Amino acid sequence: VQLQASGGGLVQAGGSLRLSCSGSGSTFVNYVIGWFRQAPGKEREFVGAIRWSGGGTFYADSVKGRFTVYRENAKKTVHLQMNSLKPEDTAVYYCAARSGLIAGMVSRRTEYDYWGQGTLVTVSS
Repeated sequence: VQLQASGGGLVQAGGSLRLSCSGSGSTFVNYVIGWFRQAPGKEREFVGAIRWSGGGTFYADSVKGRFTVYRENAKKTVHLQMNSLKPEDTAVYYCAARSGLIAGMVSRRTEYDYWGQGTLVTVSS
């Protein structure tokens, strides 16, 4: 599985941005696609995830109500729609994939097998 993350950029606080994660090399049936972020000097943290089959979603508390993860089946792409952005959302955002991941594990970065290259999101105050 190869993942390509895109869509990062510079946005003002309160603005919106949509990230995309395009997959290739395998069907995504039974996969969970997760989004993580890493700010300078901090550990990589879970943001949100979607179960490809069924569309169930999961979110970190810090982004609930502001971020939405959804998929485009035909394009094998997962998006992270980010609204009401805050300066503390500034980070490099990564998408990741893992087959057969149970719900209780989706927030654990060590459980994911495949990673995209990351895309930088900068939110100015």
